[in-house]
Amino acid sequence: MPGFWPALGFTLVYLSFFLFLPLAALALRPWEAGLDHVWGVISHPRTVAALKLSFGAAFVAACINAVFGTIVAWVLVRYEFPGRRLLDAFVDLPFALPTAVAGISLAAIYAPNGIIGSLFAPFDIQIAFTPFGVMIALIFVGFPFVVRSIQPVLEDLEVEVEEAAATLGATRLRTILTVVAPAITPALIAGFSLAFARAVGEYGSVIFIAGNLPNVSEIAPLLIVIRLEEFDYAGAAAVGLVMLMVSLLILLVLNVVQTRVASRGRA
Repeated sequence: MPGFWPALGFTLVYLSFFLFLPLAALALRPWEAGLDHVWGVISHPRTVAALKLSFGAAFVAACINAVFGTIVAWVLVRYEFPGRRLLDAFVDLPFALPTAVAGISLAAIYAPNGIIGSLFAPFDIQIAFTPFGVMIALIFVGFPFVVRSIQPVLEDLEVEVEEAAATLGATRLRTILTVVAPAITPALIAGFSLAFARAVGEYGSVIFIAGNLPNVSEIAPLLIVIRLEEFDYAGAAAVGLVMLMVSLLILLVLNVVQTRVASRGRA
């Protein structure tokens, strides 16, 4: 196609300014204070606990969104009911709602004196200001990614294919497992990846409901902010670099799995 080289040049320049250069700065900044300082920061028990919470809660939240996001997408595509368009619009609410507002709202609801938190308070179960509260916030911000990834695939999946499987004697469960599931699996993996990536770096909606207790409910993005406030820019960059490397590795694995699943589906 004509115009390849100008388009490629524009793409490389654009990515260099807004992606490659910031990532290069992040990769180089930690080493200004020396290897010992970098290792001391990333191996500190507080840093390790924050990273475990951020990645662990993000993974669990993405798994939950993968299940319930698929169900919601199925309902929105396959059924007609009053208020369906309104419900469909509500799915995008986490995109439009400022993260700080979402965090304050979730903290008010799940606090011990909140609407939902008060129901668990008599049983000495606290949701807000705990790691469980972190996971709830991450579920909230990542939910739309799964729904919006699967919804177009379900809309393109013709109902006649399922009806043909049923006429051939397949049960409803077998039809879902052999016809529907293979078609939506690549989109499901893509939605899971997006939800996970968003949850790992989420900050605004989490700090209000997390409690921010070191080694308990402190997330890695908050630890980066704390390092910056202490003027430890190298330490902050070191934590950010670890998050970047782990996230890239996980997303690379998910991308490989998605590609293989998609190729098997086409075969």
